[in-house]
Amino acid sequence: MATGYVDILKAPHAARLLAGTLVGRLPNATGPIAVVLLVRDGGGSYSLAGALAAVYGVANAVGQPLLGRAVDLYGQPRVQLPAAVVSALGAVLLVVAGTGSPLLAYGAVAVAGLFTPPLEGGLRALWPHVLGGEERVHRAYAMDAVAQEIMFTVGPLLVTLLVALWSPATALLVINAIGVLGALSVVLSAPSRAWRSAPREAHWLGALRSPGLLALLGAFLFVGIALGSITVAGIAYADDQGRESVYGWLMAALGLGALVGGSVYGAREWTGAPERRLRTIVALLALCYLPLTLTPGVLAMTGLAAVAGIFLAPAIACAFIVVDRHAPRGTVTEAFSWLVTTIGVGSALGTAAAGPAVELGGTSASFAVAGAAGVAALLVLLATQRVLAAPGRGADATIRTETDQGGAAEPGFSSGHQA
Repeated sequence: MATGYVDILKAPHAARLLAGTLVGRLPNATGPIAVVLLVRDGGGSYSLAGALAAVYGVANAVGQPLLGRAVDLYGQPRVQLPAAVVSALGAVLLVVAGTGSPLLAYGAVAVAGLFTPPLEGGLRALWPHVLGGEERVHRAYAMDAVAQEIMFTVGPLLVTLLVALWSPATALLVINAIGVLGALSVVLSAPSRAWRSAPREAHWLGALRSPGLLALLGAFLFVGIALGSITVAGIAYADDQGRESVYGWLMAALGLGALVGGSVYGAREWTGAPERRLRTIVALLALCYLPLTLTPGVLAMTGLAAVAGIFLAPAIACAFIVVDRHAPRGTVTEAFSWLVTTIGVGSALGTAAAGPAVELGGTSASFAVAGAAGVAALLVLLATQRVLAAPGRGADATIRTETDQGGAAEPGFSSGHQA
């Protein structure tokens, strides 16, 4: 299973790009929790902490596709590193100003979120350039989907450790400094410096003019809702059990399931249209969310959580393949960033929906939000399968052509989004 991933990491620059992207995204993975801890440490209310974290999330959702478009237009180094520095300065401003002036605090977190560099979309745009072969690129998508799960698990633990050793302010500063170093490592690499997007048609909608991409984003908005609702539902379940530690077990089980599922998915060579495969994976994802509504004892519930996580990483990995096929020419980074943003917005909506569900129908009802969202995601994919069956001329076709000719993408040329 691990052999294919090792083969990818042995490719020149691959390990550096993956590690740099993960490290560079630490501020994004830990931003909300770090902001909440900082506000509470300064005597601020939970309401203020939650509002600041929400502003950070909204600003991040707005900034990712905008910065992704800028990357497509101007290249990675000219956008990623300046954005990382400005985002870190926003965090520094929050630490220095504190919450004494709410307006300044809101401005600081808005800057930090808005300028979070689109490293995840940038990495996926680089994989065809670095790896060349279609199957290797698809495996790389699965590998970094798994890596993201690990990062979003380790990141909060790192913040907790830094808070225990020093303070929330120090944790926020250290995490953002590490993030800048990660972005620096990526943009100084040869593939990042050489990468150029294909020429693009001037259009104000950018990547969103692709019907296939819009269909995919519609489906994954509901996947995000499922993820966000499970977060709140897990807390409610832990409260029912009278043990806060139960929440940690559920989240760890979800992460473990995603890790196993992504690893298995990436180890296989898949044939057939990825759009058809994605419908099957999302159907299984929805099916595995539904039993969570049973809310059995802790041991059984932990097992159900692990099963529920199995198809998440494969769904995300397959979705990025579909994005690659439907992104209009010259919009690859923006298109990838739109998927990241859509899942994030959906997660926020799911968090908002699960709260009232708990109050109205109890813990089972909050888990039912996740199941219903999973079913809705599948219905969107089924309703739009004709649109998704006609992919645009993205990197996928180019990688296949280059592989058939015995070549690979050469440094200095576009990322492969040239049909």
